[in-house]
Amino acid sequence: MQKSAGGCIFISQGGELNMKRLTSSVYSFEKIINEGKLYVDKTEYIWNLIQDDGSYFLARPRRFGKSLTISTLEAVFQGRKDLFKGLAIYDKPYDWKKYPVIHLDFANCMAQTADELEDFIFDKLTMIAAQFGLELQGLSNPTRFEKLIGDLSKQNPVVVLVDEYDKPILNNAMSPNVADILSALKAFYSTIKIGDGKERFAFITGVSKFSHVSLFSGMNNPTDLTMSSRYATLLGYTQTEFETYFDEYIEYAMLKLNLGREEFLQKMKDWYDGYRFSKNAESVYNPVSVAKFFESQELDFSNYWFETATPSFLIDYCKHNQFDLENALTNPVPASTFSAYEVDKIHPLALFFQTGYLTIKDSYEELGFTFYHLGYPNKEVQSSFEEKLLVAYTELPEGVSSQFSVNIVVSLKKGDVEAAMQLLKSFYAGFAFKLQEKKEHYYQAIFFAIFRSLGFSAYAESPTSDGSIDAVVKIDDWIYVFELKLDISAKKALEQIEEKDYYRKYIMTGKRIMLVGANFDSKTRQLTEWLFKEVKQ
Repeated sequence: MQKSAGGCIFISQGGELNMKRLTSSVYSFEKIINEGKLYVDKTEYIWNLIQDDGSYFLARPRRFGKSLTISTLEAVFQGRKDLFKGLAIYDKPYDWKKYPVIHLDFANCMAQTADELEDFIFDKLTMIAAQFGLELQGLSNPTRFEKLIGDLSKQNPVVVLVDEYDKPILNNAMSPNVADILSALKAFYSTIKIGDGKERFAFITGVSKFSHVSLFSGMNNPTDLTMSSRYATLLGYTQTEFETYFDEYIEYAMLKLNLGREEFLQKMKDWYDGYRFSKNAESVYNPVSVAKFFESQELDFSNYWFETATPSFLIDYCKHNQFDLENALTNPVPASTFSAYEVDKIHPLALFFQTGYLTIKDSYEELGFTFYHLGYPNKEVQSSFEEKLLVAYTELPEGVSSQFSVNIVVSLKKGDVEAAMQLLKSFYAGFAFKLQEKKEHYYQAIFFAIFRSLGFSAYAESPTSDGSIDAVVKIDDWIYVFELKLDISAKKALEQIEEKDYYRKYIMTGKRIMLVGANFDSKTRQLTEWLFKEVKQ
Protein backbone atom coordinates (compact mmCIF):
# COMPACT_ATOMS: atom_id res chain seq x y z
CA MET A 1 0.00 0.00 0.00
CA GLN A 2 1.21 3.52 -0.73
CA LYS A 3 0.90 6.49 1.49
CA SER A 4 1.97 10.06 0.81
CA ALA A 5 3.80 11.67 3.73
CA GLY A 6 4.90 15.21 3.14
CA GLY A 7 5.76 14.46 -0.49
CA CYS A 8 7.44 11.10 0.14
CA ILE A 9 5.73 7.89 -1.02
CA PHE A 10 5.96 5.03 1.46
CA ILE A 11 5.36 1.42 0.49
CA SER A 12 4.57 -0.90 3.35
CA GLN A 13 4.22 -4.65 3.42
CA GLY A 14 1.12 -5.88 5.19
CA GLY A 15 -0.41 -2.51 5.99
CA GLU A 16 -0.34 1.24 5.92
CA LEU A 17 2.39 3.06 7.79
CA ASN A 18 1.00 5.21 10.58
CA MET A 19 3.25 8.25 10.37
CA LYS A 20 2.37 11.88 10.91
CA ARG A 21 2.96 14.02 7.86
CA LEU A 22 6.01 16.29 7.83
CA THR A 23 6.21 19.92 6.82
CA SER A 24 9.15 22.17 6.05
CA SER A 25 7.07 25.18 5.05
CA VAL A 26 4.20 25.56 7.55
CA TYR A 27 5.01 27.84 10.49
CA SER A 28 1.54 28.08 12.06
CA PHE A 29 1.30 26.02 15.24
CA GLU A 30 -2.50 25.87 14.92
CA LYS A 31 -2.32 24.60 11.35
CA ILE A 32 0.30 21.96 12.17
CA ILE A 33 -1.81 20.59 15.02
CA ASN A 34 -5.17 20.76 13.23
CA GLU A 35 -3.78 19.08 10.11
CA GLY A 36 -2.14 16.33 12.14
CA LYS A 37 1.39 17.15 11.06
CA LEU A 38 4.36 16.10 13.15
CA TYR A 39 5.23 18.58 15.90
CA VAL A 40 8.33 18.12 18.04
CA ASP A 41 7.14 19.14 21.49
CA LYS A 42 8.95 22.25 22.70
CA THR A 43 6.21 23.39 25.07
CA GLU A 44 8.17 22.53 28.21
CA TYR A 45 10.51 25.40 27.25
CA ILE A 46 7.53 27.63 26.46
CA TRP A 47 5.99 26.94 29.87
CA ASN A 48 9.22 27.79 31.66
CA LEU A 49 9.57 30.97 29.62
CA ILE A 50 6.10 32.37 30.39
CA GLN A 51 6.09 31.85 34.14
CA ASP A 52 6.86 35.50 34.76
CA ASP A 53 6.11 38.79 33.03
CA GLY A 54 9.07 39.94 31.00
CA SER A 55 10.55 40.66 27.60
CA TYR A 56 12.94 38.35 25.78
CA PHE A 57 15.11 38.31 22.67
CA LEU A 58 16.30 35.27 20.74
CA ALA A 59 18.58 35.29 17.70
CA ARG A 60 18.70 32.22 15.48
CA PRO A 61 19.55 31.54 11.81
CA ARG A 62 16.89 31.90 9.16
CA ARG A 63 14.44 29.03 8.74
CA PHE A 64 15.33 27.48 12.07
CA GLY A 65 11.93 27.53 13.79
CA LYS A 66 11.63 31.10 15.07
CA SER A 67 8.27 31.72 13.39
CA LEU A 68 6.83 28.45 14.71
CA THR A 69 7.97 29.40 18.22
CA ILE A 70 6.26 32.79 17.89
CA SER A 71 3.09 31.07 16.63
CA THR A 72 3.17 28.62 19.56
CA LEU A 73 3.48 31.49 22.05
CA GLU A 74 0.57 33.24 20.34
CA ALA A 75 -1.66 30.17 20.74
CA VAL A 76 -0.72 29.88 24.42
CA PHE A 77 -1.53 33.52 25.19
CA GLN A 78 -4.78 33.28 23.24
CA GLY A 79 -5.81 30.59 25.72
CA ARG A 80 -6.05 27.87 23.05
CA LYS A 81 -5.52 24.98 25.47
CA ASP A 82 -7.38 22.61 23.13
CA LEU A 83 -4.50 22.79 20.65
CA PHE A 84 -2.00 21.53 23.24
CA LYS A 85 -3.63 18.28 24.28
CA GLY A 86 -0.97 15.60 24.58
CA LEU A 87 1.86 18.14 24.79
CA ALA A 88 4.00 18.88 27.84
CA ILE A 89 2.37 22.21 28.70
CA TYR A 90 -1.17 20.81 28.72
CA ASP A 91 -0.96 19.39 32.25
CA LYS A 92 1.28 22.10 33.66
CA PRO A 93 -0.04 24.53 36.29
CA TYR A 94 -1.07 27.39 33.99
CA ASP A 95 -4.31 29.41 33.96
CA TRP A 96 -4.69 29.66 30.15
CA LYS A 97 -5.88 33.23 30.51
CA LYS A 98 -6.61 34.99 27.23
CA TYR A 99 -4.50 38.07 26.47
CA PRO A 100 -4.63 40.46 23.52
CA VAL A 101 -1.72 39.51 21.26
CA ILE A 102 0.06 41.92 18.92
CA HIS A 103 1.95 39.78 16.41
CA LEU A 104 4.30 41.77 14.15
CA ASP A 105 6.02 39.74 11.44
CA PHE A 106 8.75 41.44 9.39
CA ALA A 107 9.73 38.31 7.45
CA ASN A 108 8.06 39.60 4.29
CA CYS A 109 9.20 43.19 4.66
CA MET A 110 10.99 44.23 1.46
CA ALA A 111 11.24 47.95 2.28
CA GLN A 112 14.29 49.67 0.82
CA THR A 113 13.70 53.11 2.31
CA ALA A 114 12.48 54.47 5.63
CA ASP A 115 9.26 55.67 3.98
CA GLU A 116 8.54 52.19 2.60
CA LEU A 117 9.23 50.75 6.04
CA GLU A 118 6.82 53.22 7.66
CA ASP A 119 4.15 52.19 5.15
CA PHE A 120 4.76 48.51 5.92
CA ILE A 121 4.46 49.08 9.67
CA PHE A 122 1.32 51.21 9.22
CA ASP A 123 -0.35 48.44 7.21
CA LYS A 124 0.57 45.86 9.87
CA LEU A 125 -0.77 48.00 12.72
CA THR A 126 -3.97 48.72 10.76
CA MET A 127 -4.64 45.00 10.27
CA ILE A 128 -3.96 44.20 13.93
CA ALA A 129 -6.23 47.02 15.13
CA ALA A 130 -9.01 45.80 12.81
CA GLN A 131 -8.79 42.32 14.34
CA PHE A 132 -9.78 43.86 17.67
CA GLY A 133 -12.40 46.21 16.21
CA LEU A 134 -10.22 49.27 16.78
CA GLU A 135 -8.98 52.16 14.66
CA LEU A 136 -5.45 53.50 14.83
CA GLN A 137 -4.87 56.87 16.46
CA GLY A 138 -1.88 59.17 16.15
CA LEU A 139 0.26 60.81 13.49
CA SER A 140 3.27 58.49 13.66
CA ASN A 141 3.75 54.75 13.88
CA PRO A 142 5.37 54.86 17.35
CA THR A 143 2.39 56.88 18.63
CA ARG A 144 -0.12 54.59 16.93
CA PHE A 145 1.64 51.54 18.38
CA GLU A 146 1.69 53.05 21.88
CA LYS A 147 -2.02 53.95 21.73
CA LEU A 148 -2.90 50.50 20.36
CA ILE A 149 -1.11 48.87 23.31
CA GLY A 150 -2.90 51.25 25.68
CA ASP A 151 -6.35 50.52 24.22
CA LEU A 152 -5.84 46.76 24.20
CA SER A 153 -4.51 46.71 27.77
CA LYS A 154 -7.64 48.22 29.33
CA GLN A 155 -8.94 44.76 30.23
CA ASN A 156 -5.81 42.56 30.20
CA PRO A 157 -2.10 43.25 29.73
CA VAL A 158 -0.85 42.94 26.15
CA VAL A 159 1.47 40.31 24.67
CA VAL A 160 3.85 41.63 21.97
CA LEU A 161 5.46 39.14 19.59
CA VAL A 162 7.91 40.41 16.96
CA ASP A 163 9.29 38.01 14.34
CA GLU A 164 12.41 38.83 12.26
CA TYR A 165 12.73 42.28 13.83
CA ASP A 166 16.00 42.90 11.93
CA LYS A 167 14.89 41.92 8.41
CA PRO A 168 14.70 45.56 7.22
CA ILE A 169 18.25 46.12 8.50
CA LEU A 170 19.80 43.01 6.98
CA ASN A 171 18.09 43.63 3.65
CA ASN A 172 19.66 47.06 3.48
CA ALA A 173 22.94 46.53 5.35
CA MET A 174 25.01 47.76 2.38
CA SER A 175 22.57 50.51 1.38
CA PRO A 176 23.03 54.21 2.17
CA ASN A 177 19.42 54.13 3.39
CA VAL A 178 20.22 51.85 6.31
CA ALA A 179 20.79 54.76 8.74
CA ASP A 180 17.28 56.11 8.12
CA ILE A 181 15.81 52.62 8.42
CA LEU A 182 17.62 52.14 11.74
CA SER A 183 16.27 55.45 12.97
CA ALA A 184 12.70 54.48 12.06
CA LEU A 185 12.99 51.10 13.76
CA LYS A 186 14.57 52.65 16.85
CA ALA A 187 11.62 54.98 17.32
CA PHE A 188 9.11 52.21 16.68
CA TYR A 189 10.68 49.57 18.94
CA SER A 190 11.09 52.06 21.78
CA THR A 191 7.33 51.71 22.27
CA ILE A 192 7.78 48.14 23.50
CA LYS A 193 10.11 49.38 26.22
CA ILE A 194 7.85 52.14 27.51
CA GLY A 195 4.83 49.87 27.95
CA ASP A 196 5.47 49.20 31.65
CA GLY A 197 2.38 47.86 33.36
CA LYS A 198 0.58 47.33 30.06
CA GLU A 199 2.46 44.29 28.79
CA ARG A 200 2.26 40.75 30.10
CA PHE A 201 5.04 39.41 27.88
CA ALA A 202 7.19 40.40 24.90
CA PHE A 203 9.24 38.09 22.69
CA ILE A 204 11.42 39.34 19.82
CA THR A 205 13.29 37.19 17.32
CA GLY A 206 15.85 37.96 14.64
CA VAL A 207 19.08 36.81 13.09
CA SER A 208 21.35 39.46 14.58
CA LYS A 209 21.55 41.65 17.64
CA PHE A 210 22.13 45.23 16.55
CA SER A 211 22.93 48.04 18.92
CA HIS A 212 21.26 51.43 18.42
CA VAL A 213 17.87 49.85 17.67
CA SER A 214 16.38 50.94 21.01
CA LEU A 215 15.65 47.34 22.03
CA PHE A 216 19.23 46.86 23.19
CA SER A 217 20.04 50.29 24.57
CA GLY A 218 18.95 52.14 27.70
CA MET A 219 16.68 50.74 30.36
CA ASN A 220 14.34 47.74 30.18
CA ASN A 221 16.43 45.73 27.74
CA PRO A 222 14.90 42.36 26.84
CA THR A 223 16.61 39.35 28.38
CA ASP A 224 18.86 37.91 25.68
CA LEU A 225 18.36 34.14 25.36
CA THR A 226 20.58 33.76 22.28
CA MET A 227 23.46 32.02 24.05
CA SER A 228 21.56 30.86 27.13
CA SER A 229 22.29 27.22 27.96
CA ARG A 230 18.77 26.88 29.37
CA TYR A 231 17.16 27.66 26.00
CA ALA A 232 19.92 26.53 23.64
CA THR A 233 17.78 23.64 22.36
CA LEU A 234 14.47 25.51 22.19
CA LEU A 235 14.86 25.55 18.41
CA GLY A 236 16.23 22.63 16.40
CA TYR A 237 16.13 18.95 17.37
CA THR A 238 18.34 17.22 19.91
CA GLN A 239 19.52 13.69 19.16
CA THR A 240 16.92 12.25 21.53
CA GLU A 241 14.13 14.30 19.95
CA PHE A 242 15.23 13.27 16.47
CA GLU A 243 15.32 9.55 17.26
CA THR A 244 12.03 9.70 19.20
CA TYR A 245 9.80 11.78 16.93
CA PHE A 246 11.20 10.56 13.62
CA ASP A 247 11.58 6.90 14.58
CA GLU A 248 9.29 5.52 11.87
CA TYR A 249 10.84 7.76 9.24
CA ILE A 250 14.27 6.55 10.35
CA GLU A 251 13.21 2.92 10.04
CA TYR A 252 11.81 3.53 6.58
CA ALA A 253 14.94 5.39 5.41
CA MET A 254 17.20 2.62 6.74
CA LEU A 255 15.22 0.09 4.72
CA LYS A 256 15.20 2.13 1.53
CA LEU A 257 18.89 3.08 1.73
CA ASN A 258 19.94 -0.38 2.94
CA LEU A 259 21.76 1.06 5.94
CA GLY A 260 22.01 -0.18 9.52
CA ARG A 261 20.58 2.07 12.22
CA GLU A 262 23.96 3.17 13.59
CA GLU A 263 25.32 3.96 10.13
CA PHE A 264 22.20 5.90 9.10
CA LEU A 265 22.08 7.93 12.32
CA GLN A 266 25.76 8.81 11.95
CA LYS A 267 25.22 10.03 8.39
CA MET A 268 22.26 12.16 9.49
CA LYS A 269 24.33 13.59 12.33
CA ASP A 270 27.27 14.36 10.03
CA TRP A 271 25.02 16.09 7.51
CA TYR A 272 22.41 17.99 9.53
CA ASP A 273 23.33 18.09 13.24
CA GLY A 274 26.05 20.17 14.88
CA TYR A 275 24.50 23.57 15.66
CA ARG A 276 25.50 24.62 19.17
CA PHE A 277 24.24 27.92 20.57
CA SER A 278 25.80 27.83 24.02
CA LYS A 279 29.18 26.62 25.21
CA ASN A 280 27.80 23.80 27.37
CA ALA A 281 24.73 22.99 25.30
CA GLU A 282 23.85 19.89 23.32
CA SER A 283 24.00 20.32 19.57
CA VAL A 284 20.82 20.35 17.50
CA TYR A 285 19.69 19.30 14.03
CA ASN A 286 18.49 21.83 11.51
CA PRO A 287 14.68 21.29 11.42
CA VAL A 288 14.28 22.31 7.76
CA SER A 289 17.02 19.96 6.58
CA VAL A 290 15.57 17.02 8.49
CA ALA A 291 12.06 17.56 7.13
CA LYS A 292 13.24 18.10 3.55
CA PHE A 293 15.46 15.01 3.69
CA PHE A 294 12.54 12.77 4.61
CA GLU A 295 10.24 14.57 2.17
CA SER A 296 12.57 13.89 -0.75
CA GLN A 297 11.69 10.93 -2.95
CA GLU A 298 15.24 9.58 -3.10
CA LEU A 299 16.26 10.38 0.50
CA ASP A 300 19.43 12.04 -0.75
CA PHE A 301 22.00 13.34 1.70
CA SER A 302 22.11 16.76 0.12
CA ASN A 303 21.86 20.50 0.57
CA TYR A 304 18.37 21.48 1.78
CA TRP A 305 18.48 24.35 4.30
CA PHE A 306 21.44 26.01 2.62
CA GLU A 307 19.69 26.27 -0.74
CA THR A 308 16.89 28.29 0.87
CA ALA A 309 19.29 30.72 2.54
CA THR A 310 22.32 31.10 0.26
CA PRO A 311 24.51 33.65 2.03
CA SER A 312 25.48 35.81 -0.96
CA PHE A 313 26.34 38.73 1.31
CA LEU A 314 28.76 36.55 3.32
CA ILE A 315 30.37 35.19 0.17
CA ASP A 316 30.78 38.73 -1.16
CA TYR A 317 32.22 39.82 2.19
CA CYS A 318 34.85 37.08 2.13
CA LYS A 319 35.88 37.90 -1.40
CA HIS A 320 35.89 41.68 -1.39
CA ASN A 321 37.35 42.16 2.08
CA GLN A 322 39.99 39.44 1.70
CA PHE A 323 38.58 37.90 4.86
CA ASP A 324 40.92 35.16 6.07
CA LEU A 325 38.34 32.49 6.86
CA GLU A 326 41.04 29.90 7.47
CA ASN A 327 42.50 31.94 10.28
CA ALA A 328 39.03 32.45 11.72
CA LEU A 329 38.36 28.71 11.72
CA THR A 330 41.59 28.04 13.59
CA ASN A 331 41.99 30.78 16.20
CA PRO A 332 39.68 31.27 19.23
CA VAL A 333 37.47 34.34 19.58
CA PRO A 334 36.37 36.06 22.81
CA ALA A 335 32.76 36.00 23.99
CA SER A 336 32.56 39.76 23.42
CA THR A 337 32.54 39.01 19.70
CA PHE A 338 28.87 38.04 20.02
CA SER A 339 27.58 41.11 21.84
CA ALA A 340 25.37 43.68 20.10
CA TYR A 341 27.08 45.51 17.28
CA GLU A 342 26.56 48.41 14.91
CA VAL A 343 25.36 47.72 11.40
CA ASP A 344 28.41 49.42 9.86
CA LYS A 345 30.85 47.65 12.19
CA ILE A 346 29.70 44.06 12.04
CA HIS A 347 32.24 41.58 13.31
CA PRO A 348 32.34 38.98 10.51
CA LEU A 349 32.55 36.01 12.89
CA ALA A 350 29.51 37.19 14.83
CA LEU A 351 27.63 37.40 11.55
CA PHE A 352 28.81 33.93 10.48
CA PHE A 353 27.69 32.53 13.84
CA GLN A 354 24.31 34.24 13.96
CA THR A 355 23.43 33.28 10.40
CA GLY A 356 24.23 29.63 11.12
CA TYR A 357 27.26 29.12 8.88
CA LEU A 358 29.64 28.74 11.80
CA THR A 359 28.85 27.32 15.23
CA ILE A 360 30.51 26.75 18.62
CA LYS A 361 32.82 23.74 18.53
CA ASP A 362 34.36 24.14 21.98
CA SER A 363 35.25 26.80 24.53
CA TYR A 364 37.66 27.50 27.37
CA GLU A 365 38.20 30.00 30.16
CA GLU A 366 41.27 32.19 30.42
CA LEU A 367 41.80 34.91 33.06
CA GLY A 368 38.06 35.00 33.69
CA PHE A 369 37.17 35.40 30.00
CA THR A 370 35.43 32.86 27.77
CA PHE A 371 36.88 32.03 24.36
CA TYR A 372 35.25 30.02 21.58
CA HIS A 373 36.51 27.91 18.72
CA LEU A 374 34.14 28.12 15.77
CA GLY A 375 33.63 25.74 12.88
CA TYR A 376 31.12 24.55 10.31
CA PRO A 377 28.22 22.76 12.01
CA ASN A 378 27.97 19.91 9.49
CA LYS A 379 28.66 18.62 5.97
CA GLU A 380 25.67 20.39 4.46
CA VAL A 381 26.92 23.81 5.46
CA GLN A 382 30.61 23.09 4.90
CA SER A 383 30.32 21.63 1.42
CA SER A 384 27.69 24.11 0.25
CA PHE A 385 29.40 27.20 1.61
CA GLU A 386 32.83 26.20 0.32
CA GLU A 387 31.37 25.39 -3.10
CA LYS A 388 29.81 28.85 -3.30
CA LEU A 389 33.07 30.36 -2.08
CA LEU A 390 35.00 28.46 -4.75
CA VAL A 391 32.73 29.77 -7.50
CA ALA A 392 32.96 33.33 -6.16
CA TYR A 393 36.77 33.31 -5.97
CA THR A 394 37.36 31.66 -9.32
CA GLU A 395 34.37 33.10 -11.20
CA LEU A 396 34.18 29.78 -12.99
CA PRO A 397 30.81 28.10 -13.64
CA GLU A 398 29.74 25.89 -10.73
CA GLY A 399 29.85 22.71 -12.82
CA VAL A 400 33.40 23.40 -14.04
CA SER A 401 34.83 24.00 -10.57
CA SER A 402 33.00 20.95 -9.17
CA GLN A 403 34.38 18.65 -11.89
CA PHE A 404 37.93 19.82 -11.29
CA SER A 405 37.49 19.25 -7.56
CA VAL A 406 36.22 15.71 -8.10
CA ASN A 407 39.08 14.84 -10.47
CA ILE A 408 41.71 16.18 -8.05
CA VAL A 409 40.28 14.21 -5.13
CA VAL A 410 40.01 11.01 -7.20
CA SER A 411 43.72 11.29 -8.04
CA LEU A 412 44.67 11.83 -4.40
CA LYS A 413 42.56 8.85 -3.36
CA LYS A 414 44.87 6.78 -5.54
CA GLY A 415 47.99 8.45 -4.15
CA ASP A 416 48.72 9.94 -7.59
CA VAL A 417 50.06 13.30 -6.47
CA GLU A 418 51.56 14.18 -9.84
CA ALA A 419 48.20 13.84 -11.59
CA ALA A 420 46.45 15.80 -8.83
CA MET A 421 48.96 18.66 -9.00
CA GLN A 422 48.75 18.83 -12.79
CA LEU A 423 44.99 19.14 -12.44
CA LEU A 424 45.43 21.75 -9.73
CA LYS A 425 47.76 23.70 -12.02
CA SER A 426 45.21 23.60 -14.83
CA PHE A 427 42.48 24.62 -12.43
CA TYR A 428 44.31 27.73 -11.23
CA ALA A 429 45.34 28.56 -14.79
CA GLY A 430 41.67 28.73 -15.72
CA PHE A 431 41.06 31.82 -13.60
CA ALA A 432 44.52 33.09 -12.59
CA PHE A 433 44.16 36.23 -14.71
CA LYS A 434 41.24 37.25 -12.49
CA LEU A 435 43.22 37.03 -9.26
CA GLN A 436 44.20 40.52 -8.21
CA GLU A 437 45.44 39.72 -4.72
CA LYS A 438 49.03 38.61 -4.32
CA LYS A 439 48.44 37.07 -0.91
CA GLU A 440 48.92 33.47 0.12
CA HIS A 441 45.60 33.14 1.91
CA TYR A 442 43.75 34.05 -1.31
CA TYR A 443 45.27 31.05 -3.09
CA GLN A 444 44.90 28.93 0.02
CA ALA A 445 41.19 29.74 0.40
CA ILE A 446 40.59 28.30 -3.05
CA PHE A 447 42.75 25.28 -2.22
CA PHE A 448 40.75 24.46 0.93
CA ALA A 449 37.43 25.00 -0.85
CA ILE A 450 38.32 22.34 -3.43
CA PHE A 451 38.32 19.61 -0.77
CA ARG A 452 35.75 20.95 1.68
CA SER A 453 33.18 21.44 -1.06
CA LEU A 454 33.26 17.64 -1.47
CA GLY A 455 32.98 17.02 2.26
CA PHE A 456 36.59 16.04 2.95
CA SER A 457 38.55 17.13 6.00
CA ALA A 458 40.92 19.96 5.15
CA TYR A 459 42.29 22.38 7.69
CA ALA A 460 45.17 24.70 8.53
CA GLU A 461 47.67 23.10 10.85
CA SER A 462 49.71 26.14 11.84
CA PRO A 463 48.37 29.58 10.91
CA THR A 464 50.83 32.46 11.24
CA SER A 465 50.58 36.22 10.87
CA ASP A 466 51.88 36.14 7.30
CA GLY A 467 49.34 33.56 6.19
CA SER A 468 51.86 30.76 5.72
CA ILE A 469 50.31 27.44 6.71
CA ASP A 470 50.62 23.73 6.55
CA ALA A 471 47.43 22.40 5.05
CA VAL A 472 46.33 18.94 6.16
CA VAL A 473 43.92 17.05 3.91
CA LYS A 474 42.50 13.65 4.89
CA ILE A 475 41.20 11.51 2.03
CA ASP A 476 40.37 7.86 2.67
CA ASP A 477 43.63 6.00 3.48
CA TRP A 478 45.81 9.05 2.91
CA ILE A 479 46.86 12.07 4.95
CA TYR A 480 48.38 14.84 2.84
CA VAL A 481 50.42 17.62 4.40
CA PHE A 482 50.78 20.58 2.02
CA GLU A 483 52.95 23.65 2.32
CA LEU A 484 51.62 26.27 -0.08
CA LYS A 485 54.03 29.11 -0.75
CA LEU A 486 54.04 32.32 -2.73
CA ASP A 487 57.29 33.05 -4.60
CA ILE A 488 59.28 30.50 -2.58
CA SER A 489 60.67 27.34 -4.12
CA ALA A 490 58.87 24.03 -3.74
CA LYS A 491 62.11 22.61 -2.35
CA LYS A 492 62.06 25.09 0.54
CA ALA A 493 58.36 24.47 1.09
CA LEU A 494 58.95 20.72 1.39
CA GLU A 495 61.92 21.26 3.70
CA GLN A 496 59.77 23.48 5.92
CA ILE A 497 57.21 20.70 6.40
CA GLU A 498 59.94 18.32 7.54
CA GLU A 499 61.57 20.91 9.79
CA LYS A 500 58.29 21.72 11.54
CA ASP A 501 57.63 18.03 12.06
CA TYR A 502 53.86 18.46 12.07
CA TYR A 503 53.21 15.24 10.24
CA ARG A 504 54.63 13.04 13.01
CA LYS A 505 51.42 13.15 15.03
CA TYR A 506 49.75 11.19 12.21
CA ILE A 507 52.29 8.35 12.23
CA MET A 508 50.19 6.18 14.55
CA THR A 509 46.97 6.63 12.58
CA GLY A 510 47.75 3.69 10.30
CA LYS A 511 47.26 5.89 7.25
CA ARG A 512 49.82 6.65 4.56
CA ILE A 513 51.32 10.15 4.80
CA MET A 514 52.38 12.27 1.85
CA LEU A 515 54.26 15.58 2.14
CA VAL A 516 53.77 18.12 -0.66
CA GLY A 517 55.55 21.45 -1.12
CA ALA A 518 54.22 23.81 -3.79
CA ASN A 519 54.80 27.34 -5.04
CA PHE A 520 52.57 29.95 -6.63
CA ASP A 521 54.18 32.65 -8.77
CA SER A 522 52.68 36.06 -7.96
CA LYS A 523 53.61 37.51 -11.38
CA THR A 524 52.01 34.80 -13.48
CA ARG A 525 49.49 33.91 -10.74
CA GLN A 526 50.14 30.28 -11.55
CA LEU A 527 51.02 27.13 -9.64
CA THR A 528 54.53 26.70 -11.02
CA GLU A 529 56.26 23.84 -9.21
CA TRP A 530 55.81 21.14 -6.61
CA LEU A 531 57.71 18.35 -4.91
CA PHE A 532 56.36 15.47 -2.84
CA LYS A 533 57.54 12.50 -0.85
CA GLU A 534 55.84 9.77 1.12
CA VAL A 535 56.79 9.37 4.76
CA LYS A 536 58.42 6.02 5.44
CA GLN A 537 56.81 4.28 8.41
